[in-house]
Amino acid sequence: MSELIISTLKQSLMITVFVLIMMVVIEYINIQSKNRWAENLQKSPLLQIFVAALLGIIPGCMGAFTVVSLYTHRMIGFAALVTAMIATSGDESFVMFALFPVKALIIHVGLFVMAITTGWIVHRFSRQKNISRPYGFVVHEHEYCDCFSKSLIIPQLKAMSFERAVLLLFSLIFTVLLISGVIGQPAWDWKKITFLAGVLFLLFVFVTVPEHFLKEHLYKHILKKHLLRIFLWTWGTFLLLHVIQSNLILNDVMQNNNYVILLIAVLIGLIPESGPHLVFVTLFSKNLLPFSIMFANSVVQDGHGMLPLLAESRKDFIKVKLLNMFVGLLTGMILLQFGI
Repeated sequence: MSELIISTLKQSLMITVFVLIMMVVIEYINIQSKNRWAENLQKSPLLQIFVAALLGIIPGCMGAFTVVSLYTHRMIGFAALVTAMIATSGDESFVMFALFPVKALIIHVGLFVMAITTGWIVHRFSRQKNISRPYGFVVHEHEYCDCFSKSLIIPQLKAMSFERAVLLLFSLIFTVLLISGVIGQPAWDWKKITFLAGVLFLLFVFVTVPEHFLKEHLYKHILKKHLLRIFLWTWGTFLLLHVIQSNLILNDVMQNNNYVILLIAVLIGLIPESGPHLVFVTLFSKNLLPFSIMFANSVVQDGHGMLPLLAESRKDFIKVKLLNMFVGLLTGMILLQFGI
């Protein structure tokens, strides 16, 4: 039992750190972009749909938050909002690329195509094609960050904050464990070298970025809101998988009740939060779920990208969720019929 706990703990830690690396890279790039291009979207609904799909397909919540912000400011329409929420899979995208990168890429390409197709259909049949007045609600304002200032590095390290110390200590400990072979593969193949490069990038970011960016975007947003939840759900799911795989009855239920599992996956997809969906990601990685169910869950769920809209317009929130549920359930049933 102790061996199972330790092995699943190591595997969950590797996945969580991979997610951390990807999140930091995206946040690092995202914070230096600006919203000047957004005003041009009002003129072209088809451009809105395409840009919303691109933003939605970005792993994590930032793309979805951006789309919600544009929608609440009425810079894009309802069809573009639906497009983004079909394309996005929230934090689960990071875990997909960590567990099955090739299949994850196929899923995301499929989501991109499905999102644009659905968005175009919604636009064609929508009664609200004109963009009305804004709600006046700001979800996420982009800020510019001078993230590498040589003059600030030494003073920041001398007067190191608690948040910077935690992030640096965690990164250093993980680097030592990775190099020594305590976690990860013992052989130095391209995967381990790439992983090490990613961890070294984390160290570079944690050492050089200014205090505001480190506290507000890396520590409070990524570490406190995302990482612990992802780690606990992943670890718990691995332990659950062991129970399923060692129980012939449960294993048979998973393999022979695909339509029931599809309905459960779609209903759980309605939950506006990252975490519960990781169960399906992990089951799929162990070949306990068909592609159709994984894809259907990805269509419906959007991490917590829709939560800001829930605070502003429950009606729009429910409309998007119900529409995405219909698309996900229909798509899953069609793919199951073809044995996919």
